[in-house]
Amino acid sequence: MRDEYDYIIVGAGSAGCVIANRLTEDPSVKVLILEAGGEDNQFFYRLALGFHSWRYPETNWSYETEPEPHLGGRRLPLPRGKVLGGSSTINAMLYSRGHPGDYDLWRQMGCTGWGFEDVLPYFKRSESNWRGESDYHGGSGPLQVSRVAMERFLGEPVIEAARRLGYPITDDHHGELPEGFGGGDTTTDARGRRSSAARAYLHPARSRPNLTIATHAYATKLILENRTARGVAYVRDGQERQAFAAREVILAGGVYNSPQLLMLSGIGPADHLRELGIAPVLDLPGVGRNLSEHAGYWTQHSTREPITLLRELRADKAALSLARWLAFGTGVMASQSNSCHAEIRTREELSQPDIQIYFNPVRPDAKPWFPGIVPQQEHRLTSVVCLLQPKSRGWMELRSADPRDKPRITLNLLADRSDVDTMVRSVAMVRELYGTDPLAGLIADELMPGPEVRTAEEIEQWLRDTLITTHHSVGTCAMGIGEEAVVDPQLRVRGIEALRVCDASIMPTVPGGNTNAPSIMVGEKASDLIRGRELPRAELHRSKAAA
Repeated sequence: MRDEYDYIIVGAGSAGCVIANRLTEDPSVKVLILEAGGEDNQFFYRLALGFHSWRYPETNWSYETEPEPHLGGRRLPLPRGKVLGGSSTINAMLYSRGHPGDYDLWRQMGCTGWGFEDVLPYFKRSESNWRGESDYHGGSGPLQVSRVAMERFLGEPVIEAARRLGYPITDDHHGELPEGFGGGDTTTDARGRRSSAARAYLHPARSRPNLTIATHAYATKLILENRTARGVAYVRDGQERQAFAAREVILAGGVYNSPQLLMLSGIGPADHLRELGIAPVLDLPGVGRNLSEHAGYWTQHSTREPITLLRELRADKAALSLARWLAFGTGVMASQSNSCHAEIRTREELSQPDIQIYFNPVRPDAKPWFPGIVPQQEHRLTSVVCLLQPKSRGWMELRSADPRDKPRITLNLLADRSDVDTMVRSVAMVRELYGTDPLAGLIADELMPGPEVRTAEEIEQWLRDTLITTHHSVGTCAMGIGEEAVVDPQLRVRGIEALRVCDASIMPTVPGGNTNAPSIMVGEKASDLIRGRELPRAELHRSKAAA
């Protein structure tokens, strides 16, 4: 079966949904978007506290790493959204762009047009922020951004303890002071519903006659002719199909699937492809390399009194909260379970934060309970500590020439000694915070890392035994100008005509924050690059703290 379009987008994730919307604003342009997952019409996709749905195989591709060489051979789970909206439909909805210096670094690496003043207009175009229109925020974009509503659950003691220790306090991590402790933002609307990329961009466009959305459509190979992308081969409903693009093929499958499709099509490290029986079309050694991820760890502290969100999970109260969310879009079900967060430096001489801490007023394994029937768990406070500027780099490769085989992924976390040292320093900083009033007065015991983990050597071993990922992987089709670069600053695949990659895989380094908002920004900017236009650069007079 053969279909013809102007553009074919492979992947309806965070960036792909944006591009599909923006390109089809022109009614003369015909677009096909292929999504290997299904529709996003399940109830729990909209529920803010339903983000734990990523644990279910029907929502998640359930990737995992190979045995991690610096973590004792442990395999780490790598959930990826198996649904319209991709991972934006199953993520924790925290809106974070990273530090302005992250994007200035991209520009310094040769990525012209990707400095902070270049990308800020695309962040603004994407969002409708609860703060309204400003120099740093958009007020009328498709993506709804709301204030985290959980601050009343122990946010104030955390911020006051940080204030007493001399940390900066900020009301907006994306404004003049992108450093310090403060409340967070989530991609939820005013009625407490998830604002995924699919809900924000794809659904409003799906009634357009020039947009075709194909779910359960698994791309297997690019159709190439004389090093020019002509179309995509895919399987749907058990049938092998082909779709052809008169203008361009756009890969937006994400950090693992975009390089996977390139390699299946003969574009990538030639020796690796030959080993699997794939004839190289173009030896592009950077495909699948430069994999960067935020390593993280949990801390847990038991509380003296039953003061955590667990008290709201008593079965009858939870049922009432759910009804309140359905009727009014308010209450504990209408927001992410986060009290506040921080971006801070572990060394004063650093130019920008190198760790991020999320403070959650509940244990990560919290379950509904009811007196006399299901026992209540112990009340605990949880923090997630994240390494923002990792030096370690991993890689991904094909497992075989079969498109259905999951790729082999090695994050290579803690390979670089500086990453280990930063994480060890961060443990002492978190302990100091929890030992400072008024937060200290709420704590009974430290459970993780625990009092038995004291020396630097013990902390390092604990990190290697327990380290997690924060699901912020980027970089496997890195943008740049060197030999390892896969795409140029226009996101065009080097050496192949009419082919671009437009998703988190093009980021040369991981931004110092969550990656959903940057991925949506990439989609916004990519749609203009494809159309040969560009928003004017922002004119900011950045303070020293924001520079």
